[in-house]
Amino acid sequence: GALSPFEKPLMQHLICTPLEAGILEVRLNRPDRLNAFTPALIGELLDVFRGLQQDRQTRVVILTGEGKGFCAGADLQEFVAPGGIPGTEGMSPLGFVYKFQEYLADMVLAIHECDKPVIAAVNGAAVGGGLGLALACDIRLASETAKFGAAAIKTGLSAADVGTSYFLPRMVGAGIASELMLTGRIFKAEEARELRLVSRVLPPDALQAAALEMAQAVAENAEYGVWMTKKTLWSNVDAPSLRQAMSLENRTQVLGTFTGSMEAAMAAFTEGRKPRWKPL
Repeated sequence: GALSPFEKPLMQHLICTPLEAGILEVRLNRPDRLNAFTPALIGELLDVFRGLQQDRQTRVVILTGEGKGFCAGADLQEFVAPGGIPGTEGMSPLGFVYKFQEYLADMVLAIHECDKPVIAAVNGAAVGGGLGLALACDIRLASETAKFGAAAIKTGLSAADVGTSYFLPRMVGAGIASELMLTGRIFKAEEARELRLVSRVLPPDALQAAALEMAQAVAENAEYGVWMTKKTLWSNVDAPSLRQAMSLENRTQVLGTFTGSMEAAMAAFTEGRKPRWKPL
């Protein structure tokens, strides 16, 4: 198929591969450092996920890591020198570290707010900022070799980092989140599934196929329906009331009746075939 617009020769730390029509794999590619974040890697993730907002071909994204790790958080050997992030040349350490933290936060927002659903195929360690990266995705599948941990507390900082204090309590409850964040302990894939942090745990050699199958199941639905389901679900996680949540649902459903998708679904049902959705 056609190359993704993100298959740029300049990208050093990401491999972007269109797996099939509508499904893009984004693979972190610093395997020697367990795909730990550097300013360059963060910048490439920002470019890709912001660019996806203008990409009409991609419907679903699979985010995974090359080698044994998913992402080991910030690479502490790499981020200490000002200048690696746009606009930080000559900055004091305080200014640079603040900008670095905001750069990480922008990356989490770009993934979480991407119009396309993002499936994390967690193939190994997802700790510290790597846990935050997995939490920013919409769906998480894990290899049996995956492990997780809110490890920032082990560096003397807070475990409330890169979105973790927002996502984790919403996914596992405040009590469990408190325990995981205050101890910073490492927990394995099976416990993550029991806590409902991941949907499924798979043998390592079955992870990528399962992620692709999940992506296909999402991509076979209508573009508008998938887009608005992601937007509305995450908006309503923060809804102040049921009435407010349903008000947003109502507007979304009414708009959806004008896309032609319901007619396509009814015709497909009548004719015993899969729907042929009109593009938006």
